[in-house]
Amino acid sequence: MADLQEHKNIATKYAGTVHQGALDGMAKTYALVLTNKDSQFVSCGDESERDTVRKNFLQKKLGLADGDDKLNAAIESVCVTMKEDRFKSRLAFYYLLAAHFGKLEMFVK
Repeated sequence: MADLQEHKNIATKYAGTVHQGALDGMAKTYALVLTNKDSQFVSCGDESERDTVRKNFLQKKLGLADGDDKLNAAIESVCVTMKEDRFKSRLAFYYLLAAHFGKLEMFVK
């Protein structure tokens, strides 16, 4: 099981420069999810997982009202970006999506 610092390192790997306050806020928000073996990773090959990311993170958490096609395209883009990792860190995945939609500030405490 990956620890929180490993998830942060993966986010930094893919995002390059990170907004540390936003990353820390996301890590705190999703700390329980990141400690659960079944939920700490995103499975891009699982359509129901991608639907969950779209509904629960993009629409509910970030409050995005964009059409499913646009949201699904963003999810697919992050899947491609993180393709070298078999197990895609949920924290890194969510960080990249929040950055894509300009929503990082909402995680700064």
